[in-house]
Amino acid sequence: MMELNTFSIAAHCSRTGQLGVAVASAVPAVGGLCPYIRAGIGAVSTQSWVNPYLALRILDGLAGGQPSDAALAAALETDDRSDLRQIGLVDAGGAAAAWTGAGCTTQAGHRTGPGFAVQGNMLVTPGVIDAMAHAFENCAGCDLDERLMRTLEAGDEAGGDRRGKQSAALKIVAREDYPYLDLRVDEHAAPVAELRRVLAVARQQLVPFVAGMPRKDGAAGALQEDVAAMLLLSPAERPGAAAGGAMNQPQDIVGLPPEAAGRVAHLQAQFAPVLAEIQTLRDLDLEAVHPPVVFDPSLPYRRVPHD
Repeated sequence: MMELNTFSIAAHCSRTGQLGVAVASAVPAVGGLCPYIRAGIGAVSTQSWVNPYLALRILDGLAGGQPSDAALAAALETDDRSDLRQIGLVDAGGAAAAWTGAGCTTQAGHRTGPGFAVQGNMLVTPGVIDAMAHAFENCAGCDLDERLMRTLEAGDEAGGDRRGKQSAALKIVAREDYPYLDLRVDEHAAPVAELRRVLAVARQQLVPFVAGMPRKDGAAGALQEDVAAMLLLSPAERPGAAAGGAMNQPQDIVGLPPEAAGRVAHLQAQFAPVLAEIQTLRDLDLEAVHPPVVFDPSLPYRRVPHD
């Protein structure tokens, strides 16, 4: 049994119906054990001395018609060490519930509100929970991925896990049984900041692909041509691939906005042969054919004979 001392949010978007969990911790690969989401049912984060079966039982209870608090209570009754558990959940209607056992490592606590539950243990201060709740409430007009990311960033900025930083994850499920987003930073010195970078890339490269995937209640369909063209490029050539603040050439120079990912991909595909030819010319070694010509503007001012 692994102790996942961490901070997280489980949330629901009333506008889109999406359900999501964002989580960060000072243990590796937190995204593989904490978030559990079922489309149209609910989202759960299980942590502290983590028991994944509690999350699964809660989702079963929600699917069976139990309210969120009743599903949580029923699941905890099956656990002989509920004092070591921490759970946060939200159902498909936005009703939230949470539990922090008396045996969770301090600082530990939780807070719930319309559409969200935030929780954490082994935190630097109790203010981490308040900062996360305020962040979620203060960006109600944003999409769920952005609200989750800002909430996680607020917890991180408030101190987060008192042991340090190692991993973070963000998972969202919409109407399908597969995730809309499932992003993980499994081992990193600044996992929340890295998760923000990965989210920016995913919005331009992954989200358009997921939008064209088969639906359980409709035809399989096919990818749009511009999305297919983008994915045929190498990762370094795709929108959002610029690293470390480097300039993303088509988007930053041409001035296309981030939402024009398909147009950027189309332009890159059209100009790929030209760029490849330029690279070939750059790689040619012409020194044996013609010596380099050097322009020295200081030459006329030197006190040496010259022609």
